[in-house]
Amino acid sequence: MNNYKTKIAITTGDYNGIGAEITVKALNELDLPSSEVVIISNPQLLNGLKNNYEIISLPVDTVEYGKLSKQSGEFCFQSLKTACEISPRAIVTAPVSKEALHLAGHKFNGQTEVLEHFLAGNGEKAEMLFISDYFDVFLLTRHCPLKEIKISKDMIIDKVIRLNKFYNTNTKYALCSLNPHAGEDGILGREEIEIIIPAVEELRKMGIDITNPLPSDTLFVDAVQNSIHSKKAPFDCYIAMYHDQGLIPIKSAAPYTTVNTTIGLPIIRTSPSHGTAFNIAGKNIADYQSMMAAIKTAYKLTKHPETISL
Repeated sequence: MNNYKTKIAITTGDYNGIGAEITVKALNELDLPSSEVVIISNPQLLNGLKNNYEIISLPVDTVEYGKLSKQSGEFCFQSLKTACEISPRAIVTAPVSKEALHLAGHKFNGQTEVLEHFLAGNGEKAEMLFISDYFDVFLLTRHCPLKEIKISKDMIIDKVIRLNKFYNTNTKYALCSLNPHAGEDGILGREEIEIIIPAVEELRKMGIDITNPLPSDTLFVDAVQNSIHSKKAPFDCYIAMYHDQGLIPIKSAAPYTTVNTTIGLPIIRTSPSHGTAFNIAGKNIADYQSMMAAIKTAYKLTKHPETISL
């Protein structure tokens, strides 16, 4: 197998969705050198691609835009598996359908979990970080039902330590509360008092700059308002207890350029922050800004030479 250590590997996601379309559009605008990119897909999906990028070809079934299929789910899984096997310097993934993955027999809650399955070793764990120009959002819990959200002191400490290793700078963290109004001194829940604040105290002893748990409804007001006026948010990274708590504000602030980033594994992975958009697949009207931002972020996070301006 070729050496892909210097290349960005790009998968095109569910071929019944917009993945191939936004990949072609993003790469055509970025106009990256062909030596920098390897695409894991199928040539018949990449009509209009300008540069002669290397393509690792996987078989495709009949393309039926907007439809769920077992075959497209298998294609998505094999694309991710191949991306992990070739060990590139970073992976960029176009959107997949979790339902299609499940139809193909791959019972993962998302691409993050597939990547963790293939790449994690030596106690490594995948973590989900969303990056925008204004502020970042880290999820303490990922794709799980709200009724199953469970937090512990050790879990918070472990995940924030892992997050801080990624930044490796004097980062200012804002921590969301779990309960409304941060529990109102125990009236609306005692998790803040019994679990979250003790974790914060331990993290501060390690030199990590993190707030006490703050009500997310007011915490994100300044972040989003500053973003609207093209200013940086008061904190570098906002740590959310669960999926929607963190993603609603960041997607409101940067709906087209937020990048889903997987950290904690040997290879950085980035992805656009939207889904397969089956409703507009095949119409050539998909916005590709988030995919382009995902490719740019992969370059920046892997310290790409400054000869390419992204």
